[in-house]
Parts: sequence; C-alpha cells; structure tokens
Amino acid sequence: MMTGVLLFLITLCVIPLDGYADDFSREREAMVRTQIRARGIRDRATIDAMRSVPRHLYVHNVQRRNAYQDRPLPIGFGQTISQPFIVAYMTEIIEPKPEHRVLEIGTGSGYQAAVLAEIIDEVYTIEIIQQLGERAREVLDAEYDNVHVKIADGYYGWEEHAPFDAIVVTAAAEYIPPPLVEQLREGGRMIIPVGSAFQTQQLMLVTKEEDGHVSTRSLMPVRFVPFERADE
Repeated sequence: MMTGVLLFLITLCVIPLDGYADDFSREREAMVRTQIRARGIRDRATIDAMRSVPRHLYVHNVQRRNAYQDRPLPIGFGQTISQPFIVAYMTEIIEPKPEHRVLEIGTGSGYQAAVLAEIIDEVYTIEIIQQLGERAREVLDAEYDNVHVKIADGYYGWEEHAPFDAIVVTAAAEYIPPPLVEQLREGGRMIIPVGSAFQTQQLMLVTKEEDGHVSTRSLMPVRFVPFERADE
C-alpha cells in the first residue's frame, strides 16, 4: 500500500504545475458568452476562433489570471493586448474567409494574428518593436504555419505579398497610410483606428470597391496605442 502511495506522489511531482494554470477553458467560454456574443458578434467563424485561441498564452505570466477580463492588458514596451471584444469586432468587420490573404499592422502579443489564423489561410503581420515581434513569432510559430511575422515599419505594408483581401491595423494612426490603401485588393476591407494618441480615436472601416473607389466609414470611438514609425 505504501509503495502505491509513493508512486502516486511521485507521479504528481512530475506533472508540470503550470499545466493546471493553463486550463482556462471555462474562463474562455465565459468570455465568449458575456463579452463577445452578448455584445453583438454574430459571425460563427469569429466566435469559434475566439473560443479556440488561448488568450492567456499571449500575455505575461503575471497577467494570466486577468487574461479573459473585458479590458486591454499591458504586454511591455508601452503596448497592450486589446480587449477581447475589440479583437472579435475587428475580425468580424473584415468579413474573413478561409481563402483570404490578410495583413495585420501591429503584431503586439500575436493574439489578433492567432485569431485571424484560425479562420484565414494566410496571415501576414508586421511589428515595429523587435522584442515584441520576436516574442510573438516564437509563440505563433509553435501553433500556426500560416502566420508570417515581419519586424519592420508597418506604414509601408508588405508589398511583396500584396494585394490583401483585408488589412487590420491595431494602432492609432493620425491618418490612413496611403501604402496600405494601395495594397488593399479591390473589394477588400481595412479596419484602422484614426486619431491622436492623446484623444479618443475613431475606428474606421476603409472599403475599396471593385472599380478602385475608396470609401471610409466611422464605426465607433476607441482608444489605441499610437502607430509607431521607424523614423520617429
């Protein structure tokens, strides 16, 4: 009997303690129910992606207990991971399809790219802060083979892989960067916060029609970190 008890204790000791800490399935389901669906997100692919991606893996260990709360969280270098609803909203609004090629500007923690990768065949994401880009690449590479991370100034987009069916910008720009508009496919959509970093911004939907005509529409007031440039 004692041998059996010792064997049981040894077995417990070799199980990684963070294996328990990483089981946030109930918190994630509650997030989807109360923050995503309850606030009007209806796209099934977006809901399924938000349910699938373990958000706690995209924040620092000290923030994991807060990972599924309805708020942005700091990820270092003056940057944040957006609140879950905003990630879901920006995903739904670009009307993602599996065959799409999507560009994200502002990789940050990699969470938005992961949500997109659950739906879309090819995700290209750019981060200007090298340490964040390298950290996100490591996390994303472990889970996805359809996400491509580049450390560069996102203002210029990723021309060699353009045109993109959709572009998601996760930092507030003073104006909509012309290179991103140029790299948007006809019929494509771009979602971008526009305005000063020190004021409430407007989340804008940019649509390029089949004839090349570009239109913009203000969706809601938001607060994002500023769009950083390499020469600033």
